[in-house]
Amino acid sequence: MGMVDVTEKPIIKRQAEAAGRIILSPDTVREIEKRNIRKGDPLLVAEVAAMNAAKQTHLLIPHCHQIPLDTVEVAFDLLNDSVEARCLVRAQARTGVEMEALVGVSVALNTLWDMVKYLEKDDRGQYPKTRITDIRVLKKEKGASDSTGP
Repeated sequence: MGMVDVTEKPIIKRQAEAAGRIILSPDTVREIEKRNIRKGDPLLVAEVAAMNAAKQTHLLIPHCHQIPLDTVEVAFDLLNDSVEARCLVRAQARTGVEMEALVGVSVALNTLWDMVKYLEKDDRGQYPKTRITDIRVLKKEKGASDSTGP
């Protein structure tokens, strides 16, 4: 058992994009749009967190290979009651990068939660409506691609 041996696989272009959503109150989304969050710009911090997380995936998920990433692109869409995050990862590698994209988007969403949690708590300190949902791989590609980032 252990990691899959990829020694004999060719090094080719690999790309994966993952997405997910954090459900927030409309008031919280408006505060993000107005750049009025106490800890700073949550989208900027979440972008950096996602990039760092994607690069560290092999430390978090035991069977993942350490892959030198060529790029990590993170994008956000603010909706009325949520923020959609997307993370695109590219590398020249022997194995896919979908786990890196999933870890990146997951950490982006958790970072957003951390930065706005004071706005989301109810009077008992709970989060009755806040949730992270719909984390998924949107696409995975290997070989040549004409695709652009998020």
